[in-house]
Amino acid sequence: MQWHEAAPAKVNLFLHVGPVGDDGYHPLCSLVAFADVGDGLTLDPDGPPGLTVAGSFADALLEDPVGPGGNLVTKARDALQRMTGVDASGLSLTLDKRLPIAAGLGGGSSDAGAVLRLARRYLAPDMDMQVLAGVAAVLGADGPMCLAAVPSWAEGRGDVLTVEPRLPALHAVLVNPGVPSPTGAVYRAYDALARGEADRPAPPAAWDAATVMAWLAHQRNDLEGPAVLNAPAIGPALEALRLAGGARLVRMSGSGATVFGLYDDAADAARAARAIEADHPGWWVRATTLGAGPAA
Repeated sequence: MQWHEAAPAKVNLFLHVGPVGDDGYHPLCSLVAFADVGDGLTLDPDGPPGLTVAGSFADALLEDPVGPGGNLVTKARDALQRMTGVDASGLSLTLDKRLPIAAGLGGGSSDAGAVLRLARRYLAPDMDMQVLAGVAAVLGADGPMCLAAVPSWAEGRGDVLTVEPRLPALHAVLVNPGVPSPTGAVYRAYDALARGEADRPAPPAAWDAATVMAWLAHQRNDLEGPAVLNAPAIGPALEALRLAGGARLVRMSGSGATVFGLYDDAADAARAARAIEADHPGWWVRATTLGAGPAA
């Protein structure tokens, strides 16, 4: 029997970023949710050890999927063994890479979270989740949030998490115009502009979808402007969401290049997605619901 785990896309509903600190990191505040679309990971107990990468974006991985450096799946597997003593070296893993690369969707971190959850289920079901979160933390600031894959406030470097169970399901369309938006370059452009603060806004007055969307419209993504400067194709993607109609909010996620729109219902989101796909057949477009991904 094969074992499967989803690696959902992470969406920053807002992202407030402060100036770089003396430690070289930018403080931030964000509210993150997870989509019902993403990558997938499969463990085959009878397969050969190692990682196979398949899927529509397999060839676009920036790192050699089986080379010495490995990607975040192999890094997560190796960190688990190094930090806990659980022998994960013999796992036979297949990554179905369905999310664009360098897309602002936390794809690599979500893949890492999926392999950690999968390894725990298969090899060490009694392992405390705090131990697993410690492993995820060494993989980057997004590691712990993508391990949990539940709506959360993220602060500090993104690693200080407060779960937000009140966030309702939000109907959305994700659009990626087919260009990467490397995080480091976006932060360098942000530093050159020298604007933004890592402020945490007061929560919405109520947690129904309409109130939350109206509240989000008063927030911002401080990396959106810098990302558009680096990858101008993000601008037309934002405009395409606006022109498709029905969106209560249009914004970029993370450091881009993926943008999203929020809608009153699934039908409005589906209509917008079809319109954008018709006008831009080379883009990656998905209607989705934002909320919680798979709980570990």
